[in-house]
Amino acid sequence: MKGFTTESIRNVALVGHGGCGKTTFLEAALMATGVLKRLGKVEEGSTVSDYDKMEIDKGYSISASMVPVEYKKVKINFVDTPGYFDFVGEVNSALRAVEAAILIVDASAGVQVGTEKAWNSCKEHHTPVIFFVNKIDKENVDLEKVIGEIKAKFGTSVVPITEPIGEDVKEALNEAIAENDEELMEKYFSGEPFTDEEFNKGLLDGIASGSIAPLMSGSVTEGQGINELLEALIKYVPSPADGLVFKGVDADDEPIERKCDSGLPASAFVFKTIADPFVGKISLLKVASGILSQGAELYNTRAEKAEKLSSLFFLRGKNQIETDKVVAGDIVAASKLQYTQTGDTLCDKADYIEYPPINFPQPSLFMAIEPKAKGDEDKIGTGLTKLMEEDPSFIMTRNAETHQTLIGAQGEIQISIIAAKLKEKYGVEVDSVDMRIPYRETIKGSSDVQGKHKKQTGGAGQYGDVHIRFSPSQEHFEFSEELFGGSVPKNYVPAVEKGLRECLEKGPLAGYPVVNVKAVLYDGSYHDVDSNEMAFKIAASLAFKKGISEAKPILLEPVMHVEVTVPDEYMGDIMGDMNKRRGKILGMEPQVGGGQKVIAEVPQAEMFKYAIVLRSMTQARGSFTMEFERYEEVPAHMAEKIIAEAQKEAE
Repeated sequence: MKGFTTESIRNVALVGHGGCGKTTFLEAALMATGVLKRLGKVEEGSTVSDYDKMEIDKGYSISASMVPVEYKKVKINFVDTPGYFDFVGEVNSALRAVEAAILIVDASAGVQVGTEKAWNSCKEHHTPVIFFVNKIDKENVDLEKVIGEIKAKFGTSVVPITEPIGEDVKEALNEAIAENDEELMEKYFSGEPFTDEEFNKGLLDGIASGSIAPLMSGSVTEGQGINELLEALIKYVPSPADGLVFKGVDADDEPIERKCDSGLPASAFVFKTIADPFVGKISLLKVASGILSQGAELYNTRAEKAEKLSSLFFLRGKNQIETDKVVAGDIVAASKLQYTQTGDTLCDKADYIEYPPINFPQPSLFMAIEPKAKGDEDKIGTGLTKLMEEDPSFIMTRNAETHQTLIGAQGEIQISIIAAKLKEKYGVEVDSVDMRIPYRETIKGSSDVQGKHKKQTGGAGQYGDVHIRFSPSQEHFEFSEELFGGSVPKNYVPAVEKGLRECLEKGPLAGYPVVNVKAVLYDGSYHDVDSNEMAFKIAASLAFKKGISEAKPILLEPVMHVEVTVPDEYMGDIMGDMNKRRGKILGMEPQVGGGQKVIAEVPQAEMFKYAIVLRSMTQARGSFTMEFERYEEVPAHMAEKIIAEAQKEAE
């Protein structure tokens, strides 16, 4: 794996719907280049790229993995990505490290949802695409029909090619090439043929810009079309040396660019982290510029610390191939970097540059997890923190109010994998449960009450007496006093306020925090000997419970701002479902490229597992975002049920 220059490197992601043959394609490529003697099988757990125990057990890819292939003195770094939608974060990571993607389509299934999602991800990352229609050896496959479906879905940029390119294919490509260049367009319309140089340059430029997406076909299990595709990658995928420029910021946060050139100062960014049980943390680096050398020290711009590259190696699945240096444009692994995380930039401190972090999708499904065994709470926190290093596409939060540990992820499969990894790697078993809703309590009316605390024991007693008016407020809590004639000495007023504030934490209805209340202390009485701060605190708490209960207390629920993006054909289902969830539709916006965005406000209690429902309703074509908007009153019939449940739990 040594001796490759920037010009002789290609970085390619494998993307597509789950089960289309990405992992098996790599087996075929390794066989075609003499690395393997027999094809590994996903169902047997014998493939190079799906080496993780969890992937072998489940029978599908969970993480992106590296498999470099050497073909005709060119090193092609393949990044195999998962096809399941829950692991879209892995696809985003991979696309940051490559200059092109092979979008594999199952000929027997045609264009699937995962095909569309992979195409959209490539477009978002401005990644050139080469289609490979796989499994053409299967019975009843109509290749022309599949190609027609792909063209209909993804536009005229899709051009079937064969390798080597024949005259018939050349003719089909001429029009696509002409569209990229005004001079060539004139030539094309005047009937003048392109020179070979013009044709090749036009084809390369078209693929690089995304205006041409070549389509090839074959069968990876039969080894059909593999060599032709490898040949095409060498010819048509831009090498990192072909003018690749990385954008970043300097130490003053000003925009700068860095060419992918080994002669420039060293810089790299981490696009993935692997938690290896034997080696420890492995960071996958895309070398943006310069040369990384074993033993060199680079500066981590986020952590603001120096990191030593004590061990550099290329990964092929789980196998490590040591190296002492890596050129710009290549992908390498470094172990045991102390401060470095996914998305970090490492650079020469004297030539500072920081590359943008990786864009991970917002979590769409939140679940609470609880340990099966008492006392395992700390183990959960430690385990999840480690797993987040490896997969930053999920988040963990501890809700101080509901005392739940929450996981936010892309879907049920991702949450189940996280739970399985907690058990396997950290020995802690967990149950997934619904989130508790953080309700609030407030008042709609006013009250005027007395709180009197009088206790006489042997010796000094306790005496505190307050008269307080309670009413609604726009503020979280307002407190004032209108005392006259020394009915309550001024030095006890802070104790009254403190007693009231402590009571805000637990309301009288269902034990939820109380908000938007105004309290006015206007009268009371005291005892020269028995009065003290504690007595007035207790008197205030008695007044609070009585006062809130008499001021028409109500329950409030969090209402979320929700934006759902769906293809037009699902609009009726989405609107009907929103109404069932007590949602208010605020508006609709047509989307560029088709589809609609529905904007609504929906109570949080109605949005449990919406990610699962939306995926089912739209065949996974819909997506949504959700954020807190405000609190609103819970309908009376629902409030009764919530209060009853809370009181039952408190018993």
